[in-house]
Amino acid sequence: MNEILFFGDNDFEFILKNEPRRITKPIQFKFENENEKQIKQMKLVSSNLIFLFKNGKVIEYSDESKQNPEKIQIENIQKITGGAYNVAILTIEGNVFAKGKDINPENPNQFINISSLIEDINDRVIEDVVSGSNSIYLLTSNHNVYGIGEDFYGQLGCNSYYGTEKPILMMKNVSKIFSGNCSNHVFLLNSNQELFGCGNNDYGQLGLGESRKEEIRIRELTKIQNIPKGKIIDIQCAISHSIMLIENEDGKIKLYSCGRHEYNGLGDLYENTYEFTEIKSSLFENDDDILDISCGSAHTLILTSKGKLISFGLNNFGQLGTGNTNDQLTPFQIELPELRFNEDISNYHISCGYLKSFLYYSPFSFSNLEEDLIKLFRRKEFCNISFKTKNGEIIEAHKLILKYRLNQNQNEIEKLQEIISKKSIKESNQIFEMIYSNNSKINPKLYSEIKEIINLNEKIEETMKRIYLNENEKDFIIERKEKQYKFPKLILIMRSELYRGMFLSVTEDKSNKVTDYSELSNKSFQIFEYWIYSNQIKRGIEITQEIIDEIKIGIDYFQLNQTNPNLFDLLINKFNN
Repeated sequence: MNEILFFGDNDFEFILKNEPRRITKPIQFKFENENEKQIKQMKLVSSNLIFLFKNGKVIEYSDESKQNPEKIQIENIQKITGGAYNVAILTIEGNVFAKGKDINPENPNQFINISSLIEDINDRVIEDVVSGSNSIYLLTSNHNVYGIGEDFYGQLGCNSYYGTEKPILMMKNVSKIFSGNCSNHVFLLNSNQELFGCGNNDYGQLGLGESRKEEIRIRELTKIQNIPKGKIIDIQCAISHSIMLIENEDGKIKLYSCGRHEYNGLGDLYENTYEFTEIKSSLFENDDDILDISCGSAHTLILTSKGKLISFGLNNFGQLGTGNTNDQLTPFQIELPELRFNEDISNYHISCGYLKSFLYYSPFSFSNLEEDLIKLFRRKEFCNISFKTKNGEIIEAHKLILKYRLNQNQNEIEKLQEIISKKSIKESNQIFEMIYSNNSKINPKLYSEIKEIINLNEKIEETMKRIYLNENEKDFIIERKEKQYKFPKLILIMRSELYRGMFLSVTEDKSNKVTDYSELSNKSFQIFEYWIYSNQIKRGIEITQEIIDEIKIGIDYFQLNQTNPNLFDLLINKFNN
């Protein structure tokens, strides 16, 4: 059973019976399904509602399905996305199946594998998929982006006008894609944190500045200038405005917008904004982090770490949850019914669509790293990466090992490629042997060239394969106050010297031992849990001196592998700020 909040245009007769067409205050309803009990993701696609469950199954409520949802017959689903006229599904294996009138005009309700249509067979493994209103964007494992669908507004950046039924290459060296289920514009962020955009710009929603405000359609990817300083966390795109989240040098999340003034939350500024401009509000307190944002067609919702649900924009069907249908130009805090799902607000997520809004509960899943491992092991033909020596010989290395043996920096592979290109095949083999084993004695001179780009891990390839492929050895149980947590052993091996020694020991019992960590407080354990998986501090947790003292002891106990900056330093900085 899943409890969900909804407000806005109620065209969901199948689940919201006996309710008015316009629901202006959040109402709570229960979604029950016998086989799939935990929602992982909810998506609004036009008047359709799609649920992805933790077990990888998907059901879709549509006008055709009426009371009974349609079960999507695709296995191992990792992510769902959709626009006004398309639905796309990403599987763990890296395939993308999509349907829609701009994807498959002859049979728009039939899913086809659009990733298999990419001309370069080496680019057919997809890491992420994002939908615009009439187009779909694919991010490949080689960090290239392809677009498919309509290009009337230039959202594919290819000047095709009529679009394409096959994916076309848009840009290389991309780290993230940003678009929206109602938008006809897109942003691409490269590994150097440079932002590019194209598509509809009728109200300045691309943030290109005053000098470009007369250009309604931007048909080629264009660099966005004057981006506020900091790390871009997210960009949400609506029909005529865009919302950006940036983490500044102090670790504070700031909110910016551009586009049509009625929708972008800038308050008394009664004109369109053609550059990303900060949204300031007393609702965003100094110690209140923004956890989640979502844009519908012309409205925005924000969820903060203190449990505030904030809205602004168009409100003709009550999609802002204000209790009326008046538009809201400044951020407004929505009055919520008592949230009974769980105390941890970071487990809540927003999903906005055309004239409607959802808030639902889905506990955070530390699945990204696991899914990374799954994809690499299942796609055996893509497990290796090729390097060319100075004499033109080809030497192959295991992607999985390099991903976690090199420092967590996208440029480290390029640095290694450059080093190998100047070495003989014998020297190259020695380099990889040292990377795998961290044994500098093999060739101290060569080791001095590579030591700056590698982590100090042991040789773990065979152990990782053995542990991952053997279901009985896959997980390790950590017990806390009668509650058990399952951690994949592979992750613990990579993150903790304590567990590396335990699992890689020849004499150690390989059974699933239980460790008791009941002496740690809940908040400290959450910080450790999140850091072990993501190498980041969990947002929304207030850092106290007591937590810092516990973490200091815990780092030593776990023998946690530290990066630069390390966990303790980040906690101190967050506490001081």
